[in-house]
Amino acid sequence: MAEQEPAGFMARLKQIGLAFSFTAKRDKWFLPLVILAGLIPIGVAVNYALLFDGSWLFLLGAVFVSLLLMLIVLNSRTSKLVMDQSVGQVGAAYAVVDTMRGWFITPGVAVSTQQDMIHRAIGKPGVVLLAEGGSPRLRNLISQEKKKLSRVVGSTPIYDFTVGEEEGQLSLRKLRKTLTKLPRNINAKQANDLNRRLNALRSSAPMPKGPVPQNMKPPKGARKAMRGR
Repeated sequence: MAEQEPAGFMARLKQIGLAFSFTAKRDKWFLPLVILAGLIPIGVAVNYALLFDGSWLFLLGAVFVSLLLMLIVLNSRTSKLVMDQSVGQVGAAYAVVDTMRGWFITPGVAVSTQQDMIHRAIGKPGVVLLAEGGSPRLRNLISQEKKKLSRVVGSTPIYDFTVGEEEGQLSLRKLRKTLTKLPRNINAKQANDLNRRLNALRSSAPMPKGPVPQNMKPPKGARKAMRGR
Protein backbone atom coordinates (compact mmCIF):
# COMPACT_ATOMS: atom_id res chain seq x y z
CA MET A 1 0.00 0.00 0.00
CA ALA A 2 1.63 3.18 -1.15
CA GLU A 3 1.79 5.94 1.45
CA GLN A 4 0.45 9.17 0.00
CA GLU A 5 -0.57 12.55 1.32
CA PRO A 6 -4.32 13.19 1.26
CA ALA A 7 -5.36 14.59 -2.12
CA GLY A 8 -6.71 18.14 -2.21
CA PHE A 9 -10.20 18.98 -3.47
CA MET A 10 -9.07 19.95 -6.98
CA ALA A 11 -6.82 16.89 -7.23
CA ARG A 12 -9.71 14.69 -6.23
CA LEU A 13 -11.94 16.28 -8.87
CA LYS A 14 -9.27 15.60 -11.48
CA GLN A 15 -9.11 11.95 -10.41
CA ILE A 16 -12.89 11.64 -10.71
CA GLY A 17 -12.77 13.26 -14.15
CA LEU A 18 -10.12 10.82 -15.35
CA ALA A 19 -12.11 7.86 -14.07
CA PHE A 20 -15.31 9.24 -15.65
CA SER A 21 -13.64 9.65 -19.05
CA PHE A 22 -11.95 6.23 -18.85
CA THR A 23 -15.23 4.45 -18.05
CA ALA A 24 -17.50 6.40 -20.42
CA LYS A 25 -15.32 5.43 -23.41
CA ARG A 26 -15.46 1.72 -22.63
CA ASP A 27 -18.79 1.01 -20.91
CA LYS A 28 -21.94 1.65 -22.96
CA TRP A 29 -24.18 1.37 -19.89
CA PHE A 30 -22.21 3.84 -17.80
CA LEU A 31 -23.68 7.14 -19.03
CA PRO A 32 -27.34 5.93 -18.93
CA LEU A 33 -26.87 4.65 -15.39
CA VAL A 34 -25.18 7.88 -14.26
CA ILE A 35 -28.00 9.95 -15.76
CA LEU A 36 -30.64 7.83 -14.02
CA ALA A 37 -28.78 8.04 -10.72
CA GLY A 38 -28.71 11.82 -11.03
CA LEU A 39 -32.30 12.38 -12.19
CA ILE A 40 -34.32 10.00 -10.01
CA PRO A 41 -33.70 11.70 -6.61
CA ILE A 42 -34.25 15.17 -8.11
CA GLY A 43 -37.43 14.00 -9.84
CA VAL A 44 -38.77 12.57 -6.59
CA ALA A 45 -37.94 15.80 -4.76
CA VAL A 46 -39.66 18.00 -7.38
CA ASN A 47 -42.81 15.86 -7.37
CA TYR A 48 -42.92 15.90 -3.59
CA ALA A 49 -42.59 19.68 -3.50
CA LEU A 50 -45.31 20.17 -6.12
CA LEU A 51 -47.82 17.65 -4.80
CA PHE A 52 -47.47 18.23 -1.10
CA ASP A 53 -46.37 21.85 -1.06
CA GLY A 54 -43.14 20.76 0.51
CA SER A 55 -40.12 22.91 1.18
CA TRP A 56 -37.84 23.45 -1.78
CA LEU A 57 -34.95 22.92 0.61
CA PHE A 58 -35.81 19.26 0.14
CA LEU A 59 -34.58 19.69 -3.43
CA LEU A 60 -31.15 20.74 -2.17
CA GLY A 61 -30.88 17.51 -0.23
CA ALA A 62 -31.91 15.60 -3.34
CA VAL A 63 -29.03 17.19 -5.27
CA PHE A 64 -26.55 15.83 -2.73
CA VAL A 65 -28.19 12.39 -2.92
CA SER A 66 -27.92 12.52 -6.71
CA LEU A 67 -24.22 13.33 -6.56
CA LEU A 68 -23.64 10.50 -4.10
CA LEU A 69 -25.49 7.98 -6.29
CA MET A 70 -23.56 9.14 -9.37
CA LEU A 71 -20.26 8.58 -7.54
CA ILE A 72 -21.41 5.13 -6.46
CA VAL A 73 -22.24 4.24 -10.07
CA LEU A 74 -18.88 5.63 -11.22
CA ASN A 75 -16.98 3.63 -8.63
CA SER A 76 -18.80 0.35 -9.27
CA ARG A 77 -18.66 0.52 -13.09
CA THR A 78 -15.01 1.64 -13.11
CA SER A 79 -14.04 -1.16 -10.74
CA LYS A 80 -15.87 -3.76 -12.84
CA LEU A 81 -14.30 -2.47 -16.05
CA VAL A 82 -10.78 -2.49 -14.64
CA MET A 83 -11.33 -5.96 -13.21
CA ASP A 84 -12.59 -7.34 -16.53
CA GLN A 85 -9.60 -5.88 -18.38
CA SER A 86 -7.15 -7.17 -15.75
CA VAL A 87 -8.18 -10.83 -15.91
CA GLY A 88 -5.35 -12.85 -17.39
CA GLN A 89 -2.83 -10.01 -17.21
CA VAL A 90 0.49 -10.43 -15.42
CA GLY A 91 0.50 -8.38 -12.21
CA ALA A 92 -3.31 -8.20 -11.99
CA ALA A 93 -3.37 -9.57 -8.43
CA TYR A 94 -0.93 -6.87 -7.34
CA ALA A 95 -3.07 -4.17 -8.98
CA VAL A 96 -6.23 -5.32 -7.17
CA VAL A 97 -4.67 -5.46 -3.70
CA ASP A 98 -2.87 -2.15 -4.27
CA THR A 99 -6.30 -0.46 -4.34
CA MET A 100 -7.41 -2.00 -1.03
CA ARG A 101 -7.16 0.07 2.12
CA GLY A 102 -5.27 -1.45 5.03
CA TRP A 103 -3.01 -3.64 2.90
CA PHE A 104 0.68 -3.34 2.06
CA ILE A 105 1.62 -5.05 -1.18
CA THR A 106 5.11 -5.72 -2.53
CA PRO A 107 5.27 -7.00 -6.11
CA GLY A 108 7.58 -9.68 -7.41
CA VAL A 109 9.16 -10.87 -4.16
CA ALA A 110 9.89 -14.09 -6.03
CA VAL A 111 10.12 -14.46 -9.81
CA SER A 112 11.02 -17.49 -11.91
CA THR A 113 12.41 -17.70 -15.43
CA GLN A 114 9.07 -19.25 -16.48
CA GLN A 115 7.30 -15.96 -15.67
CA ASP A 116 5.88 -17.30 -12.39
CA MET A 117 5.62 -14.49 -9.88
CA ILE A 118 4.75 -14.09 -6.21
CA HIS A 119 3.52 -10.84 -4.63
CA ARG A 120 3.56 -10.36 -0.85
CA ALA A 121 0.57 -8.69 0.81
CA ILE A 122 0.46 -7.78 4.50
CA GLY A 123 -2.69 -6.82 6.35
CA LYS A 124 -4.57 -7.61 9.55
CA PRO A 125 -4.94 -11.30 8.61
CA GLY A 126 -1.14 -11.58 8.43
CA VAL A 127 1.03 -12.31 5.39
CA VAL A 128 -0.59 -13.38 2.12
CA LEU A 129 1.41 -14.69 -0.82
CA LEU A 130 -0.32 -14.18 -4.17
CA ALA A 131 1.14 -16.37 -6.89
CA GLU A 132 0.62 -15.85 -10.61
CA GLY A 133 1.72 -18.33 -13.24
CA GLY A 134 1.07 -21.83 -14.41
CA SER A 135 4.36 -23.70 -14.53
CA PRO A 136 4.80 -26.95 -12.54
CA ARG A 137 7.45 -25.23 -10.45
CA LEU A 138 5.07 -22.63 -9.01
CA ARG A 139 4.19 -24.64 -5.89
CA ASN A 140 7.88 -25.11 -5.17
CA LEU A 141 8.43 -21.36 -5.53
CA ILE A 142 5.60 -20.71 -3.04
CA SER A 143 7.02 -23.24 -0.57
CA GLN A 144 10.46 -21.65 -0.71
CA GLU A 145 9.02 -18.19 -0.08
CA LYS A 146 6.88 -19.41 2.85
CA LYS A 147 9.93 -21.10 4.38
CA LYS A 148 11.93 -17.86 4.17
CA LEU A 149 9.09 -15.83 5.67
CA SER A 150 8.47 -18.25 8.54
CA ARG A 151 11.96 -17.49 9.88
CA VAL A 152 11.05 -13.82 10.20
CA VAL A 153 7.33 -13.47 10.94
CA GLY A 154 7.20 -15.87 13.89
CA SER A 155 3.63 -16.85 14.80
CA THR A 156 2.02 -14.50 12.27
CA PRO A 157 -0.11 -16.60 9.87
CA ILE A 158 1.04 -16.98 6.27
CA TYR A 159 -1.61 -17.62 3.62
CA ASP A 160 -1.04 -18.37 -0.04
CA PHE A 161 -3.29 -18.26 -3.10
CA THR A 162 -2.60 -18.97 -6.74
CA VAL A 163 -4.53 -16.33 -8.67
CA GLY A 164 -5.90 -17.27 -12.08
CA GLU A 165 -8.93 -18.47 -13.96
CA GLU A 166 -7.99 -22.14 -14.21
CA GLU A 167 -9.44 -24.93 -12.10
CA GLY A 168 -8.10 -24.91 -8.55
CA GLN A 169 -6.99 -21.26 -8.74
CA LEU A 170 -8.52 -18.23 -7.06
CA SER A 171 -10.33 -16.07 -9.62
CA LEU A 172 -9.14 -12.49 -9.78
CA ARG A 173 -12.78 -11.37 -9.42
CA LYS A 174 -12.97 -13.13 -6.04
CA LEU A 175 -9.61 -11.94 -4.71
CA ARG A 176 -10.84 -8.82 -2.91
CA LYS A 177 -13.73 -10.67 -1.26
CA THR A 178 -11.49 -13.57 -0.23
CA LEU A 179 -8.96 -11.30 1.46
CA THR A 180 -11.63 -9.36 3.36
CA LYS A 181 -13.02 -12.63 4.75
CA LEU A 182 -9.72 -13.78 6.23
CA PRO A 183 -9.59 -13.69 10.06
CA ARG A 184 -7.97 -10.70 11.76
CA ASN A 185 -4.83 -11.96 13.49
CA ILE A 186 -2.74 -8.79 13.97
CA ASN A 187 -3.52 -5.09 14.30
CA ALA A 188 -2.72 -2.27 11.87
CA LYS A 189 0.45 -1.22 13.72
CA GLN A 190 1.79 -4.77 13.74
CA ALA A 191 1.06 -5.08 10.01
CA ASN A 192 2.91 -1.83 9.31
CA ASP A 193 5.91 -2.88 11.42
CA LEU A 194 6.02 -6.29 9.75
CA ASN A 195 5.92 -4.75 6.29
CA ARG A 196 8.78 -2.39 7.13
CA ARG A 197 10.87 -5.21 8.55
CA LEU A 198 10.37 -7.49 5.56
CA ASN A 199 11.06 -4.68 3.09
CA ALA A 200 14.25 -3.81 4.96
CA LEU A 201 15.41 -7.42 4.76
CA ARG A 202 14.55 -7.63 1.07
CA SER A 203 16.43 -4.42 0.23
CA SER A 204 19.60 -5.94 1.66
CA ALA A 205 19.15 -9.25 -0.19
CA PRO A 206 19.86 -10.05 -3.86
CA MET A 207 17.01 -9.39 -6.27
CA PRO A 208 15.21 -12.53 -7.54
CA LYS A 209 16.12 -13.76 -11.00
CA GLY A 210 13.76 -13.34 -13.90
CA PRO A 211 12.08 -10.37 -15.57
CA VAL A 212 9.60 -8.31 -13.57
CA PRO A 213 6.80 -6.77 -15.68
CA GLN A 214 6.73 -2.99 -15.40
CA ASN A 215 3.07 -2.35 -16.16
CA MET A 216 1.24 -3.79 -13.15
CA LYS A 217 -1.31 -1.05 -12.67
CA PRO A 218 -4.68 -0.13 -14.20
CA PRO A 219 -5.05 3.32 -15.85
CA LYS A 220 -4.22 6.15 -13.48
CA GLY A 221 -7.66 7.67 -13.09
CA ALA A 222 -9.37 4.31 -12.71
CA ARG A 223 -6.87 3.13 -10.11
CA LYS A 224 -7.38 6.22 -7.95
CA ALA A 225 -11.13 5.89 -8.17
CA MET A 226 -10.92 2.27 -7.04
CA ARG A 227 -8.77 3.28 -4.05
CA GLY A 228 -11.75 5.17 -2.65
CA ARG A 229 -13.69 1.96 -2.14
